[in-house]
Amino acid sequence: MAVNNTIILGIESSCDDTSAAILAGTKILSNVTATQLIHEKYGGVVPELASRAHQENILPVVERAIEEAGITLKDIQAVAFTQGPGLLGSLVIGTSFAKAFALARNIPLLAVHHMKAHILAHFINDTEKEKPTFPFLCLTVSGGHTQIVLVESHLKMSILGKTIDDAAGEAFDKAAKMLGFYYPGGPLIDKFAQLGNPDKFTFSKPRIQGLDFSFSGLKTSILYSIRDAQKENPNFIEENRNDLCASIQKSIVSILIQKLEQAVQQTGVNQVALAGGVSANSELRKVLNGKKMDDWKVFIPKFEYCTDNAAMIAIAGKFLFDSGDFATQAVSAKARMDW
Repeated sequence: MAVNNTIILGIESSCDDTSAAILAGTKILSNVTATQLIHEKYGGVVPELASRAHQENILPVVERAIEEAGITLKDIQAVAFTQGPGLLGSLVIGTSFAKAFALARNIPLLAVHHMKAHILAHFINDTEKEKPTFPFLCLTVSGGHTQIVLVESHLKMSILGKTIDDAAGEAFDKAAKMLGFYYPGGPLIDKFAQLGNPDKFTFSKPRIQGLDFSFSGLKTSILYSIRDAQKENPNFIEENRNDLCASIQKSIVSILIQKLEQAVQQTGVNQVALAGGVSANSELRKVLNGKKMDDWKVFIPKFEYCTDNAAMIAIAGKFLFDSGDFATQAVSAKARMDW
């Protein structure tokens, strides 16, 4: 089979989603994800519980992905997996499975950088949407990362700015917890924000030089604002829920967009893509789409490729495969990875 039609099994296990996908060329044949609901009652992901759930889920998820793709084990020509960054215990499960699978089938092993895979999801060929051309800027926003990346090729990327403390996704979830929402609370803030006034409340914003981000000060401002208001009115959150959500969301999105505007101005690159779990946020998508009026070319992923999924791992693996960048059986999972 030609390189362009290589069938790759993708494995994603960086956090609390166990996912497997089958890719043929650049077309996704299946993309199956098992989400771990057990973490909701703890208000966040518990690493030990996550790794145990991955152990239970990975085999049935892979079997289902192969079945839905309509192929057999013999058809798979390479296996791509998330090497990092992420929760080490979770990564070890996916890495070990991928290594064993590749060894048993005597096929190439492809070690994928999780955040680069989020960006490369834009090149999955299952939509009529236009694909970005090089170079382009990508705002990658998730629970653990917030970055502005200059993408010069499928394999050459450089970080222009990143968070110096908390990530945007974490800011959403921590703010949601202050409002009494269950985990993950970011999507709930987005939901209730649709009904609120984004200008009702204002919070202090960071003044960080360059293209780096900071969200710790914003979180503190939200916390103190809510605490002080509740002293006067114990029902403050309940009575102002929608407006609080809208105001919090506007604050986070405005920080992201402001830095992105700086990056476009500094680089002269007006092709801008969005990636990562927070790219599912409706306000962020709306504001970024509005930048088309400023002659930006904007690329926003399908919702199914925003959150962690194996399809993005498989497409990233395809570009590694095409370049001959194979991993050995000595490869290991890494909680932190250099870019």
